[in-house]
Amino acid sequence: MHRRDFLHDGTILLAGLALSRGARRDLFPQHNVDTPPKVNGQRLNATLAQLSRYGSNPQGGVSRVAYSDADREGRLYIRSLMENAGLEVRLDAAGNLFGKSSGRRATEPSILFGSHADSVPEGGNFDGDVGTMSAIEVMRTLGEQRIVTDHPLEAVCWQNEEGLLFGSRAFAGLAKSSDLDLGSTSGKTIRDGTAFIGGDPSHIDSAKRAPGTVACYLELHIEQGGTLERDHVDIGVVEGIVGIWEWTVTVTGFANHAGTTPMDQRKDALLSAARFIEMVHRVVRAERGRQVGNVGQIRAEPGAPNVIPGKVVMSLELRDLESATVDRMYARITDEARTIGAADGTSFAFTPISASQPARCDPRLQQVITTSARELGLSSRPMPSGAGHDAQEVARVAPVGMIFVPSVGGISHSPKEFTKPEDVERGANVLLRSVLAADRLFESAPT
Repeated sequence: MHRRDFLHDGTILLAGLALSRGARRDLFPQHNVDTPPKVNGQRLNATLAQLSRYGSNPQGGVSRVAYSDADREGRLYIRSLMENAGLEVRLDAAGNLFGKSSGRRATEPSILFGSHADSVPEGGNFDGDVGTMSAIEVMRTLGEQRIVTDHPLEAVCWQNEEGLLFGSRAFAGLAKSSDLDLGSTSGKTIRDGTAFIGGDPSHIDSAKRAPGTVACYLELHIEQGGTLERDHVDIGVVEGIVGIWEWTVTVTGFANHAGTTPMDQRKDALLSAARFIEMVHRVVRAERGRQVGNVGQIRAEPGAPNVIPGKVVMSLELRDLESATVDRMYARITDEARTIGAADGTSFAFTPISASQPARCDPRLQQVITTSARELGLSSRPMPSGAGHDAQEVARVAPVGMIFVPSVGGISHSPKEFTKPEDVERGANVLLRSVLAADRLFESAPT
């Protein structure tokens, strides 16, 4: 099925689906969960199609950036689904949205699962949305089948994942008061944006959840790469989420007349920058593993056609699951940058911008996901996540596991982003089984 057909058919289907208010979970008798039910795939994909209408753009994707009108409207729709599923709905001070069902043991920590719904500008309809809507569908399925877990269950929609992972950072107690004054793509500060979606930035610390209050966290997400589709694998079992380190690199040379300065007397900062970019790619590729490096921004000054660039400011980003690998690459990059500078008569300066540490997924949850996929007759493989996710922040509080489903063509952060409806349904069924398996797994070993 093509992406446009999916969105069109799903919207029509949604009109015929009743969002009946379910009874509270704690009123349901426990059923046999050794043979768990399956989600309603048509209903799930219909809610995805409906969500795509909030912030839809002419290219076929969405521009539902955090704190925009579309973001607020989309979150109200998500809230309505939670309420119609009979969940206890709560918005914390950071603006994270939770839908909770009671477990048989009130003192147990919660099993948390979900994702986000904000997008990048001119983004797609599946990044974050698949995990958020699947979490609600899992809740609805369990309610309809009258299955009660020992642990309370919480479906979550984080806020502002695409900018600073702010909601999950606040949940983990990592948000700083200074973060609230940072800007966002919507034009609002995080402080004003959080209030705009119903949060309370003056009490942001109250969003922190202490270790021990969450048994584990599971997140279903599209891969955002092409590995699963290329290898014809149904499910990716995420081993960990890479750390991301960023620097501003400033190259200083000497601006001079481009017509009168001989080639052998120039101190061309842009020439050094070009050699630096090539060197970064060479250094990163020389390492064994799946590490990546990128120079994505560059500005030459003064920027005139007839002036030798005297200064260049550019970005450097390195990602890997192992901090030691990044340390090793960075040391070699800075060493070779000095060599380039000495040869060209320029100098390099590196200013750290941000560093998010790698987050390993819990081995027990990796096994739970692998087993759940196998029981459903699905193929799976372990793999790292090259993109950042809310799970890496939640990992500071509780064990985490991530489930990937294929992205067609490996395309993401684009209106052409697409995951087939059958793959969305498969991922949601793996999530459902994993939630029930985690309920048994952590019964005797709560965090």
